[in-house]
Parts: sequence; structure tokens; C-alpha cells
Amino acid sequence: MSDQVFNPYLPSWEYIPDAEPRVFGDRLFVYGSHDRFGGTEYCQNDYVGWSTPLANLSQWTCHGVVYSKTQDPANKRGRRELWAPDVVQGGDGRYYLFYCLSNHPRVSIAVSDCPAGPFEFFTHLRSAAGGLLGASSGDVFPFDPAVLVDDDGRVFLYIGFAPVARRLRRPAMLHGLLQDGAYVFELEPDMRTVKTGPRLIIPRAGHSAGSGFEGHEFYEAASIRKIDDRYYFVYSSISGDELCYATSDSPDGGFSFEGTLVSNGDIGFEGRTRRDAVNYTANNHGGLAQIDGRWYVFYHRHTNRCQVSRQGCAEPIELGPDGRFTQVEMSSGGLHGGPLPGAGTYRSHIACVLRGRDGAKPMPFRRSRFSRLWREPFLTQTGCDREGDGDQFIADMRDGAVAGFKYFDISEPTTLTLETRGSGRGRVEVSDSLAGPPIATVPVGPDVSCAEARIDALNPRMALYFRYRGTDTIDFHSFTLAPVGRTAIADSPSEM
Repeated sequence: MSDQVFNPYLPSWEYIPDAEPRVFGDRLFVYGSHDRFGGTEYCQNDYVGWSTPLANLSQWTCHGVVYSKTQDPANKRGRRELWAPDVVQGGDGRYYLFYCLSNHPRVSIAVSDCPAGPFEFFTHLRSAAGGLLGASSGDVFPFDPAVLVDDDGRVFLYIGFAPVARRLRRPAMLHGLLQDGAYVFELEPDMRTVKTGPRLIIPRAGHSAGSGFEGHEFYEAASIRKIDDRYYFVYSSISGDELCYATSDSPDGGFSFEGTLVSNGDIGFEGRTRRDAVNYTANNHGGLAQIDGRWYVFYHRHTNRCQVSRQGCAEPIELGPDGRFTQVEMSSGGLHGGPLPGAGTYRSHIACVLRGRDGAKPMPFRRSRFSRLWREPFLTQTGCDREGDGDQFIADMRDGAVAGFKYFDISEPTTLTLETRGSGRGRVEVSDSLAGPPIATVPVGPDVSCAEARIDALNPRMALYFRYRGTDTIDFHSFTLAPVGRTAIADSPSEM
């Protein structure tokens, strides 16, 4: 790659969660729902398209609005949100976008001649009997559709939502629809009619005894890939923060639990427990993509003291010769694929660790009048939603708060310059491990916007943890690394 790329991989003002990565031609496309900075619900914006050349994963292009919520005839007033979609190329060469409207018992389909859109409404999915799927009691509640067009042209649809809390199950219960786990349907080649199904493939919590999915039962976020001759079903488990996967030799059943791919709190990575989460946790959704022979897992993180301003991240992930993936940790480099250069200015929004003095709490659903009681550091931005020059940064770091970044190639003595703002006064201790001793200390205060220190510890794969010690709060904006005797030569991520 000729340029750097970071997590989140899109501009800091963009909020695309639930990412389904798809390779079409020589480009990687990301299809996801679309949150709003300062929003009050999930997925309040229209679908927008983003893609980048496979040869340079830093050169993202925005294709604008590819589908509007009011294009669905069941949503002409736009009162329902567009939940997580998927896009596949059909046998006729066209591109089909499958999606569901919020709390609406239908699977909707839009179509385009180009993967970059725009998409036009096509139809609502029909049952084998000819009626609309979701219109009859006993149908599956449609949620988070994922689609597979197999090598032989057969088409499979995977959907499901299986919460434990009764209040979350209420919309489906009102229609008498099923929410017992993940289901699969086979579709006709017309991409609009159910051929067979539903068939339950992964159970929900409370119905998993003896299944092998205990503790990792299906919750939501279906995604499907075929790798060699095996089918890999990715999903968000009942814990919410983790993306798990199951495999089968068949696309329509026989799935066995295999493990966790990624957690947005690094829970489970190298034995980390929920109590030791390194980042705020909440729901997760994503998928797998192979790029230039290397596999990546896409997922999302939460910002702005709520669950409804989410951003897409990605990590390289290893697929072993036995066909199993190994859980990967969150990083700041993401699609960069390795340590970031030890010379450059890095904006604080690429932090992959963020926690208060007492650790990382679960993220509340939305901001409210009680948000001022949130005493933890959080990611926020200047400007309005989708304002291209929005400056995302870490706000409200209090005594003991930590922001961590992984990883950097620091192979020679380096000067670290820190940019902070706020009324706090004290110091920032820089360590190369979460609980390790400082390797540098930088003074901060209301009259010190930039201060520097020297790092003499050397490591070609060094993590940097910034722990604030002081009064009141500081806002953490950026840091610059410059090998002693040289100036920084790389810049922070552009906003494209």
C-alpha cells in the first residue's frame, strides 16, 4: 500500500457500522447501515457507498447516497430506519441489495447495474406460497439479511434476531413471528422468492444445551462466506461485543461453533475477561473479506457516549491450515496490516484502547440528560454530522484514564510531542503496556497545548498507552513521533 490506513478506515466524520465487505472486480466495497453523529437511534441516515482499490486500501471513495429510506414503498414518509444490508451479484449480472426496515416484518430488495449504485427498489421477498414473507404468523422475523450465491448458482438467505430481553422481542411477538436463532432459506434464481425454508441453523440462548454453542448463542448480525469448500457463518453472539463464526460442509445446515473472530472490548483475546475489557463494549456486526491473499475481519466500535454513533474498523486475521481463524485483537493500524511508522502525526481518534480509571464500562444505548454523569473518556468530534472537516478527538480524560494505540515501529530514539486541550493540569504517562511503568512523561496544563518527551525504549512493534494523571479533564487531540535528529515525515490520516 502506498499510503497509510488506520482504524476507523473511513474518515473520522463517517459512521458506517454493520459493515459487509464485498470484493467486486478490483475494488473493495463496504455496505453497512448508516449512523448519525449526535443521533438518537441506530441507522438514522440513508445508505451511502464507499469503496477502495484492492491495490491501495487507503484510497476510499464515497459514492454518495446509494439508496434512500423513502424509496421503499412501505416507508414513503421515511419513519423507519434502514437496518444492516448485504449486497451480492445475481446470476443476471445485476447487484442485489437485501435489507430490512426497522421493526418492519419484511425483507426488502433493491437492485443496481453497478456495485456503486444507485440502487432502485425491486420488491419485497415472497414466500414459496406467494405471500409476503413475514406476513403470516409463524414466519421468521426478518432481521440483518445475509446472502450467498453459491458456485453452482444456488442462492441462500440467512436472517434472524434472537434477544433474551422480552422488550427486544416485542416487535416480532406482535406479529407472531419466530425469533429462535439464525435461519436459512434457499431462494429461487429470481432473487425474490423463497424456494425452501426456513431452517434453524444456530439456536438462541436458553435453547442451546448440547449444541456446542453454549455461551456463544446467536443474537444477530448474520454474514456468510464460502472458503474453499466450507461455509463460514459469522454472527454476533448473545454477549453482543463479539463476532463468532460457525462452519459447515453445507450451506443450509450442519453448522458447528468454531470460535470468536474479534471482540470490540478484546474480551477473550489471550484470555482477557469481561472485567478486563480494554474498550467500551456494545453490539457488534461485520464480516470477512480476502484481499490479495490475506483475510480481514470487519467490525465496529462505539463513540459519543452511546451505541448509535458507530464506526467501522477492520483487522487482518489468520486462517490456519486447519481452516480455523484465530481471534485477533483490535489495533490502530487495521487495514495497514502491520506496525505504523515511527515518524508522523497521529490523531487520537485512532485509539484502539479507551477506558477510565476503573476500566471500560458497557456503552449506554443513547445519550440523555444523564450523559453528563458519564465520567469516562469518549470519542467525539467538532462540527456536524457528515461535515467533512470534522475533527474527531478523545474528550474528558480524567485522572487515571487511558488511551492506547497499537502498534508502531519505534526502532530508534524518538521524540514524542503531545497535543492536548482543556482545564486539567498534570502529566501524561506513556507506557508500552497497559499496566507497565512509564517510558516517558509529558507535562500537560491549560497553558501547555503541546509538550514533548523522549522515548528511548526501542521496539519495532511497540504499543503506546497514554495515562492522564492530574486534575479536572483534558481533551486528547494528537501526538507526533519524530526520530531524534529527524522531523516527522508522515501525516495523520486525511479526511478524503
